[in-house]
Amino acid sequence: MGGYAVVGLIAALVTTLVTPLCRLVALRYGVVAQPDAQRRVHLAPTPQLGGVAMCVAVLVGLAVASFIPQFKGVFGSSSEPLGIALAAVIITAVGVVDDMIDVSPPAKLAGMVLAGTALYFLGVVMYYVRVPFLGILVLSPDLVPLLTVLWVLGMANAINFIDGLDGLAAGIVAISSGVFFLYSDRLFKAGLLPGGNVGPLIAIITCGACIGFLPWNFSPARIFMGDAGALLLGLLLAASTMVVGGRADPASRFSGQTYFFVAPLFIPFVILAVPMFDTVLAIIRRTWRRSGVAIADRQHLHHRLLEMGHGPRRAVVILWSFTAIFSGLALAPSFISARWPLIPLSIAFVVTLAVTLLHPDLRRARRARRVEGRPGAHPVDRSVSDERSLAPPSELRADGGDRREHRTDAQPSTGVSSES
Repeated sequence: MGGYAVVGLIAALVTTLVTPLCRLVALRYGVVAQPDAQRRVHLAPTPQLGGVAMCVAVLVGLAVASFIPQFKGVFGSSSEPLGIALAAVIITAVGVVDDMIDVSPPAKLAGMVLAGTALYFLGVVMYYVRVPFLGILVLSPDLVPLLTVLWVLGMANAINFIDGLDGLAAGIVAISSGVFFLYSDRLFKAGLLPGGNVGPLIAIITCGACIGFLPWNFSPARIFMGDAGALLLGLLLAASTMVVGGRADPASRFSGQTYFFVAPLFIPFVILAVPMFDTVLAIIRRTWRRSGVAIADRQHLHHRLLEMGHGPRRAVVILWSFTAIFSGLALAPSFISARWPLIPLSIAFVVTLAVTLLHPDLRRARRARRVEGRPGAHPVDRSVSDERSLAPPSELRADGGDRREHRTDAQPSTGVSSES
């Protein structure tokens, strides 16, 4: 565990130190997310390229780990760390280009396929899948590359869809990757996972990179991760879950449960329930409207929370809380065979749901909407009101306005970020 702690801490530190440099570069070369009422909800120009800092942290974390004796089995005779590093660089480059010039969906898709192909050729693949109630499916060689690429596409797009509020994607991935690290480490200690498996290492590096980025990205964000960061985090989650979920002993029992219930390939769908659910809804919604799956809209879960009347910070905390609860449900059976942990988790779920649906601010928002609907009433821009509620007194003009409304030098955002 000591080596993992060192690598995770280094990844967090590198991200924290490199992020302001990326911010300066983004401002220098104009890689800035501009407000866009049709697609985005932030109100101030905000620099991007935060994903580059996380990519640097991943590369440094892997380099440091290669010198730690604990990870000799990971680097000794495997090309997997090289494959993950190469795929991370490829998908980050694709995201950077998209952040700069807004490439077409097919071009972005081609870049993600290239990154997934790099993983496949360098051995970052799963060998079998246990399908609940259907048994173990051993993957044939012709299915492995297809499943690898699809897994990367699914994870990358799930994180990309949820990246719409300051700190939301980074926080969700930090929780998810941290829980998956604990789970995979538990599998290793139980003798169900080979010692040379790179999955736990990638999970802890991902967690560290997200934690290091949050001080710069939490509301009000001074920089966005952009597509570069969202796609990178999705790739890292895909890599770690594939090499753990597709290789852990599928015939074993663990903590008194049938193994499929806590199977590593089942765990990602639980700990990533929020972005996965949001992705499924987005696909259904856009297919129903025939607008194209890649066409952005403002109907994601975080948008709906804002429309309900939650502020951006509370919306982020709500979605973090749901992620932590689902992650606890996924992790608890691996450590405790009793069912009593379900009680506090159930209570936490009910409390979070109550805050989501019954918070006093929601009643005020509904009253404001009713007032707006009356004949002769002046419309109220709630998004600006939310922004001003987060602004420090020094940012507000004496006439009640907001100085930041007239800035053009990409000052920190106001709690909401662009949808990638």
